[in-house]
Amino acid sequence: MRKKLVLWGKNATEEKLLIGIELLDKENKVNIHCFPEEVATEDFYKQMMNDWREGKEMTFPENHKVIERDLNITESILPEDILVDRTDLINRAKTEWHFVVLSSKMNEMYGDELQELKEKVSQLTKFDSGIWNDMKTFWGKVDAQVREKNLFRDHAQSLREKTNEIFGTLKELKSDLEKEFKEKSKVVQSEFNEMLDNVQQKIDKDLGLKPIFEELKSIQNKFNDAEFTREDRKAIWKRLDGYFKVVKEKRFGGSQQNQGGANNAYDRVKRRYDGLLSAIDKMSVSIKRDEDEMSFQERKINTTDGQLEQEIRMAKLQMIKQRVESKQVKLNDMLETKKSLEDRLTKEKERQAAIDRKKEVAKAKGDVKDKIAQEIKAKEAARKPTDEKLKEAASQLASKKNTKKAATPPAEVSKAEKKIAAKEEVAASAPIEPSEEQVEKVKKAAKAKSKVSLEEE
Repeated sequence: MRKKLVLWGKNATEEKLLIGIELLDKENKVNIHCFPEEVATEDFYKQMMNDWREGKEMTFPENHKVIERDLNITESILPEDILVDRTDLINRAKTEWHFVVLSSKMNEMYGDELQELKEKVSQLTKFDSGIWNDMKTFWGKVDAQVREKNLFRDHAQSLREKTNEIFGTLKELKSDLEKEFKEKSKVVQSEFNEMLDNVQQKIDKDLGLKPIFEELKSIQNKFNDAEFTREDRKAIWKRLDGYFKVVKEKRFGGSQQNQGGANNAYDRVKRRYDGLLSAIDKMSVSIKRDEDEMSFQERKINTTDGQLEQEIRMAKLQMIKQRVESKQVKLNDMLETKKSLEDRLTKEKERQAAIDRKKEVAKAKGDVKDKIAQEIKAKEAARKPTDEKLKEAASQLASKKNTKKAATPPAEVSKAEKKIAAKEEVAASAPIEPSEEQVEKVKKAAKAKSKVSLEEE
């Protein structure tokens, strides 16, 4: 975008003028160079168009006039007594140059912020993740302005080079820290491996499971507070989790995965709750860091001498305030989610307790049933000899009775017994509620039968 403009115009007395307008973006002003027609030769016009407009140095004649004016979006660049043929060029230049001024101020603002970050980095003796995150945030803002073309290419390139330089310094510090951290992680990993080896020996010796379980919980608490590399943490956790599963299986029997979904649901909510607490801590630290930066900017505003610098810092202060407000909204949402998860954890605990009570009741009922069944079996076993004796006695009685019947001759059966047998036979064949006709028939049959029996005698 050009910062100089050359065009023809005239003054209030209709005298022809060659006009050269240049933007002073840092001062937010424009200089208007007016050359009378007698010095504005064709060669001079070409030199203005080809050299001066492109930023090359050139000597102006003595009899030219320079007018300085503030750049204002609501007012014209030219004074009222100077008229030009191409007013459209003047209006476009006014709009574009106003953007140039704002872009330059933005570049200066980012440059000041970057310089402050550079000063902080220069004072570091070891890597600081907070400043690293500040640098990432800073470049994210700059990159967003570059994509939206709110910063000129040369400004963006300059900011990029300075940012890369600071990141390079931080990466060197980070590399040293990571090397030192890996060495410390190996030492801590060795300590945890010794503790877990001791647990392994106790498990192999079949020592008390409850003390072993409590020891594993203590190791887990230490593990959560310890600092590892990702690889070392993963290796230790794999062993620790494996021992937990072994001890639980030995204590409670079977896989813990078969104990229902309630405990799994509680564990899922607990893991989410723990992750949320970590995120809340990080967000709180981030807000605290921004608030410290706000305090720093406020002190700078109160002590700075330049008005532009003060305006830039005020703008930065507003940006930080907006960032803090946005983070505070997110933090409030996290706190609400935390309360919700705490309620869910309480409900899951109650539900699990209810399930455990049901299991205990069911187990107690099963024990009672087993006990009753055993008592019944014992009684049956105790009663069996008596039943056998009773059966044997009944068998002997039946045998004696059959023997007695067989010894009595058929001819000795009395007439009364025959009559009783006939009556029993008739009664057995008679319907439950016989009719009168049936009764008469039975009587006749009985008389006839009785008559036959007498004749036989």
